[in-house]
Amino acid sequence: MDFQLNDEQKMIRDMARQFAQNELVPAAAELDEKSEFLSRHLPKMAELGLMGMMIPTEWGGSGLDMLSYVLALEEISVGCASTAVTMSVNNSLYCSSILRFANDSLKEKYLIPFASGQKLGAYCLSEPGTGSDAANQQTTAKLSGDKYILNGRKNFITNGPHADAMIVYAMTDKEKRHKGISAFIVDKDFPGFYVGKIEKKLGIRASSTSEIILENCEVPKENLLGEEGQGFTLAMNTLDSGRVGIATQALGIARAAFEAAARYSLEREAFGQVIGQFQAIQHYLADMAKDIDAGRLLTHRAAWLKDQGKDINREGAMAKLFCSEAAMWITNKAIQIHGGYGYITEYPVERFFRDAKITEIYEGTSEIQRLVIARSVLKEFS
Repeated sequence: MDFQLNDEQKMIRDMARQFAQNELVPAAAELDEKSEFLSRHLPKMAELGLMGMMIPTEWGGSGLDMLSYVLALEEISVGCASTAVTMSVNNSLYCSSILRFANDSLKEKYLIPFASGQKLGAYCLSEPGTGSDAANQQTTAKLSGDKYILNGRKNFITNGPHADAMIVYAMTDKEKRHKGISAFIVDKDFPGFYVGKIEKKLGIRASSTSEIILENCEVPKENLLGEEGQGFTLAMNTLDSGRVGIATQALGIARAAFEAAARYSLEREAFGQVIGQFQAIQHYLADMAKDIDAGRLLTHRAAWLKDQGKDINREGAMAKLFCSEAAMWITNKAIQIHGGYGYITEYPVERFFRDAKITEIYEGTSEIQRLVIARSVLKEFS
């Protein structure tokens, strides 16, 4: 792996950084306080090519590698974690799945407008009673003539209230268990599709999250993504890449907290000197810097391997696990460095702390990541 970025990658990183600092940072606190969806930023993100970065240009995307995507997403995450997860879901969960598994006819309708940022996608895997047990899908899909009839509920769906279409997983053959799961492209305008409860959340509050209800939802037969029974494999392959996106989001949150803490340590005075001169504060900052660099190396390795066409099941899990847990530790210590000021909304570190927690949960909890890693490790010795 070459640790040097090429000129194009540097340009993409710098472009995303400028947008994040100029437009996201000034708005992030207000969006968080109001739990206001970031729709005002999406047209500019589309203009910059951020919504389908890894999608070929002929399908509406920017035609870039995954490392470029990670570089841009980190900068967006530094500016606003809510914006980052909206971008991540559209890129790595929705668009990447359509590119890989849909035919050209479906791509014309369900990829080009989404990769170009004209429309927004979502990804419906989680259910109220399943959580980490993704194989235990309760949503059903039955073929009736030229349509599948879907029934069930999906929860914690990022972009749910604002998405124009989404990938929905449903059981087409319960007797086959996880091999009976299939994936469908469901348009928000299909009969029987409803947006349910919109969640109020601890963090990433400017990202919309809702329940999706399917009541005899009529999905055209041609909107089957891949083949019947291929859904679970599709979901797991997609999540491998998606976890790199969440690792990057966590990395950006951690970096924002670290930078805020470092600046504050050079401004706040106590006992006759700035607190950055105290050894305890220096130790915190040193460990923050170490973990951010380590997390970035893990994340960039996973992205680089993906660009080489390699399987990243283990590497993606490692990056997500490390970066999400590092983000929680770093944001916690950033509050500690700020003291009482860290606990009030005048300073952004309390928001970073709230935003960081979800990175340990969605797209596979830390416990699931450890299982993925351990299985890979044990396989080597079996």
